Amino acid sequence: MGAGRRRLWQTLAVGGIGLSLYAGLLTVDDIRDRASSERDIAAACDHLVSGEQVMDLQGGMVRAESDDYDEYRLDARHLPSACTVYKVSGSHRTTDLFRLIVESSDGSEPVNVVGDTDSPFSTFSGHRPKADVTAVADREPEARPLGDGTLGSYTNFRTTIRAECGPGSAKAAPRLLNVTAVARYSEVSAEDRRRLALIARSAMRQLNQRIGCRTQLPSLPDRMTAVPTKLGKAASATGSCRWAGRLVKEQGQGRLPDRVLAIPARDANPVEGCLLAVGPGRVRAIARGLDDDQREYAEGALTDLPWWLRTESYFGAEAESVGYDDIGDDVILKPGTAGGKAGAWWASSICDGKPALHTLTADHIYDDVLGRKTLSSLFRAYVDDITTRRGCTHVTYPAAKDFRDL
Repeated sequence: MGAGRRRLWQTLAVGGIGLSLYAGLLTVDDIRDRASSERDIAAACDHLVSGEQVMDLQGGMVRAESDDYDEYRLDARHLPSACTVYKVSGSHRTTDLFRLIVESSDGSEPVNVVGDTDSPFSTFSGHRPKADVTAVADREPEARPLGDGTLGSYTNFRTTIRAECGPGSAKAAPRLLNVTAVARYSEVSAEDRRRLALIARSAMRQLNQRIGCRTQLPSLPDRMTAVPTKLGKAASATGSCRWAGRLVKEQGQGRLPDRVLAIPARDANPVEGCLLAVGPGRVRAIARGLDDDQREYAEGALTDLPWWLRTESYFGAEAESVGYDDIGDDVILKPGTAGGKAGAWWASSICDGKPALHTLTADHIYDDVLGRKTLSSLFRAYVDDITTRRGCTHVTYPAAKDFRDL
């Protein structure tokens, strides 16, 4: 409340009748502003979401607004597309609130992107550099499956709902759709995690009806527990990273990652990942064995250039929309092929009669520290594990030339 309104409130508070009238006027104004905000949000997001649900985030609010620029307003006819919503305070200050992203396997960009793009770790805590950069994946942790994963996945600040358009779908319907609801503020509550999932699933239902995508969306799980972001020891890895623990036991720690962040391994999950990284103690140990020109890499790994890897496998429709960025151009990976470029390596297989792609993304400095042979053996250990676990056949690996010392 501004100073003028506060003074008016204090003045009217002297007389009970005046206060009641003012409070009534405020209530009417608030209701009017909220209704207007809800309509604005719905229009900005191409009427895929309820403005009321979005405004219930963060405990609820009276005013919110969307971005006026077309690039921040969603158009489901041209995918990928997104809308952005801001919370408006009583002083008319705007802060980030919400974003809805819609992607399609028929869109201009691949749904799944691999390669050394963004680090999963932030390097600052507030305004101070972190003492241990890879302790927590606070920027991009591994997304946990919703149920068995066929409905989608979630982190502590976003939920992705997926849909595969099956028989009976309209001719223009794509093979795969993704709708992602993102909270753009810190400390997202358990209630808001659930609310994001409800918003994303509702938006997907609206989208499916609009474009004629025939599919059956599973129900949301009863519980959506907080997603772990703290990395554990690679030697005792479980779930999607179990293979990394076996690799360390078989080959010794050496220059291999000593930290992992796993998700539950579910056979039906169409996207399964494992994050691996090197802790500061291990960085210092590795640095002692590096050449002089490589030793400066270790200094960067302790501050703003952490060493990390990420493995991800995509099954069925997901495998048909995987790509990497090659100097500004999206390159689509074709199932059945194998290779390596731009900080990404991939292998292919057939799992349950459907195509699968298995990928490795490496920090562009750490892959040089690991070297060609270690990187190749690590990736092969991963591919062998997941293809055996999933009962996959026709496995195609990258050639030795695809792993090169940089």
